Amino acid sequence: MTSLTIINGPNLNMLGVREPHIYGSTTLAAIEASCRQFADHLGVEFACHQSNHEGEMVELIQQARGKADAIIINPAAYSFTSVALFDAFKIYDGPIFEVHISNIHARDELHRHSKLSAAAKAVICGLGPYGYIVAMQAAVHMIGKLPGSLPEPMRLGPQ
Repeated sequence: MTSLTIINGPNLNMLGVREPHIYGSTTLAAIEASCRQFADHLGVEFACHQSNHEGEMVELIQQARGKADAIIINPAAYSFTSVALFDAFKIYDGPIFEVHISNIHARDELHRHSKLSAAAKAVICGLGPYGYIVAMQAAVHMIGKLPGSLPEPMRLGPQ
């Protein structure tokens, strides 16, 4: 069965409280519940993790090798600083989708350039919490496992 791993970085456990003018009022628990429902609809296994610790996130990426068909990661602040996560990305065999709730390109200079994007298959930013759903669909599409029950435009995209 197809398997997705979602990894959330530092301070994302505080969504709904942390800077709602940037990140909105949706909690990480609500995002996880929505992703779990979508995973059920897609017929894929799903694991969701959150850590405020860079080393633990590296270990989660390493553990996904051979277990998860794709990783969806919101590295949060580590997007802008972490060579360790960048190196871990390069060890993982499958596609990695980097997700940001806000549009990092429209943010202040400190939050504009992700060091990790160069090692990710795709970057989704600025869609709010819905970006996770888009990333899940893109990941399952990329590995060729979208269910046939989805409408053709969702399964195949423009031809």
